[in-house]
Amino acid sequence: QVQLLESGGGLVQPGGSLRLSCATAGILFSKSDMAWYRQAPGNERELVAGITGGGITDYADGAQGRFAISRDNLKLTVYLQLNSLRPEDTAVYFCKATGPRNGRSSSTTYWGQGTQVTVSS
Repeated sequence: QVQLLESGGGLVQPGGSLRLSCATAGILFSKSDMAWYRQAPGNERELVAGITGGGITDYADGAQGRFAISRDNLKLTVYLQLNSLRPEDTAVYFCKATGPRNGRSSSTTYWGQGTQVTVSS
């Protein structure tokens, strides 16, 4: 069974930082592309940052320079460092994995349950 478990969200003041983690199980993590998305109330889910199995990163325009995605293939975990947070960054942040399950060859997309990030003074 595939599991993606996000953690690290919370309430932070504008200008503050958070580090989100997404621990995975059941997927071939090193061969999976990972990404963070976010969804604010009333908005569609949007890409924040992605990292391929080979470590190539990509960022949404608003995340470039403030956020950093990274992965630890030994811990089967992907991270999102959030710096210089703004109230408009308030959203539920979701982890997405695209890759094969253990023992399979075809790729599937999996989502975590999300972690709330609230930026407010």
